[in-house]
Amino acid sequence: MSASEPSQGLAGITAAARQAPGRGLPPVHLWHPAHCGDIDIVIRADGVWMHEGSPIGRAELVRLFSTVLRRDPDGYHLVTPGEKMRIEVEDLPFRAVTMTRDGDDLVFTTDVGDETRAGPDHPIMVETDPVTGEPAPRVHVRADLEARIARAVFYDLVEMAEVRDGRLAVRSGGVWFPLGPPGAGVE
Repeated sequence: MSASEPSQGLAGITAAARQAPGRGLPPVHLWHPAHCGDIDIVIRADGVWMHEGSPIGRAELVRLFSTVLRRDPDGYHLVTPGEKMRIEVEDLPFRAVTMTRDGDDLVFTTDVGDETRAGPDHPIMVETDPVTGEPAPRVHVRADLEARIARAVFYDLVEMAEVRDGRLAVRSGGVWFPLGPPGAGVE
């Protein structure tokens, strides 16, 4: 791909994403264009979106791109009806940066403004790094996309957790979600 093609691809993706009404999400699951190549966009592990080595400073543009993000078996892509361009995601594409309780439900808000109500269709999952022992919590956002739960938000989850079946767990959407392996954090 030539140096001019990524810019045309980026402009095309921006134009297509802008056609989504309001803050709604375009139907990327229905779009199946041919793969057009890679574009130099990286979503860093800390959630910063980079283009050609520089942070994308406009939150509106990041939000716009997030609406046309899709995960396929061969990786993450920005997708429009006419283009599919692979990007790099170092960890997960989103960060769950706040959480509120709405009745029995936990509602997470991501760094791009998506709201996710945890429940059977949007589970909270916590893996533990086998080397460091650190928890790596995440929540399902949409389609095949997940958000890394920010450390402060995870601490809030732990504070509200109850012991269920020998492990700390939180309830949302009628489902109990364990926050770690059996015995972890249970006294």
